Amino acid sequence: MEKKNIDWGNLGFGYVKTDYRYVSNYKDGKWDEGGLTTDDMVTISECAGVLQYAQTVFEGMKAYTTEDGHIVTFRPDLNGERMEHSAARLEMPVFPKDRFVDAVVQTIKANAAYVPPYGSGATLYVRPYMFGSDAVIGVKPASEYQFRVFTTPVGPYFKGGAKPITIRVSDFDRAAPNGTGHIKAGLNYAMSLHAIVDAHKNGFDENMYLDSKTRTKVEETGGANFLFVTKDGKVVTPKSDSILPSITRRSLIYVAKEYLGLEAEEREVYFDEVKDFAECGLCGTAAVISPVGKIVDHGKEICFPSGMNEMGPITKKLYETLTGIQMGRIQAPEGWLKVIE
Repeated sequence: MEKKNIDWGNLGFGYVKTDYRYVSNYKDGKWDEGGLTTDDMVTISECAGVLQYAQTVFEGMKAYTTEDGHIVTFRPDLNGERMEHSAARLEMPVFPKDRFVDAVVQTIKANAAYVPPYGSGATLYVRPYMFGSDAVIGVKPASEYQFRVFTTPVGPYFKGGAKPITIRVSDFDRAAPNGTGHIKAGLNYAMSLHAIVDAHKNGFDENMYLDSKTRTKVEETGGANFLFVTKDGKVVTPKSDSILPSITRRSLIYVAKEYLGLEAEEREVYFDEVKDFAECGLCGTAAVISPVGKIVDHGKEICFPSGMNEMGPITKKLYETLTGIQMGRIQAPEGWLKVIE
């Protein structure tokens, strides 16, 4: 299979239209058969539920070319499970996990020419999403929905290597107790946009959100979970009912324990503890781990011993091990890599 004539090494993290996408429609209480299409346009009512009341959920994942030449994607079953939970929380029909994985596989396979070659640093980003598509004027769930999957080749999240970033403690709240912070809904990201733009204007790369009830515990950023390393080498991630259950975070915890022999735990992390950690990172699909060098709390700086020049040593081992698994350089746990072809 011949690859597209793309300058893989100079791809940014943006949208590039590919040849095929998957579409399935929900009507009269059931999902249709679904299938691939070349049409990238979405046509919906001006009064569609997604436009009026933000009834939409999505996922983010990647497809890679491994060292031995296979195209794979990483733990798509967990993305499917998370979308099931997200949809149920917003009173949307569940698109079954097995169909989700099949749709993702079909879409990647149809766009195999856009999967960047091994060693290029680029990947194929995969975006499954679902939205209310029929007219809704009263405040209620839509009765018709569309599930879609599109792909786009993207460059490495960090060009020239992952340099530690500076984040601030935000005065904004990301999610309410008993709210929707634990699901991947568009509305959560919409409300984070002002906070991230404001952070950038003030010279920060990201926001650290604290729990909105007590403002004493670390939650997450607008789009990634936190990962800390203690001075005695233990990996710690915050536990909360209002943060997104990151698949990357869960995978890193497993890698820490089973591959690196480290102690790792998920627990409540109080902000007062942060100054005592040796390393800090943000984990998610796009970058895997973004190292954090400094946190600024209303003028007070918390500088991690790992510094502002490179990842801390344990964070680096976690990053290299997980990316090695994803790229086929390190043996993956059973079921982690879904081989497309």
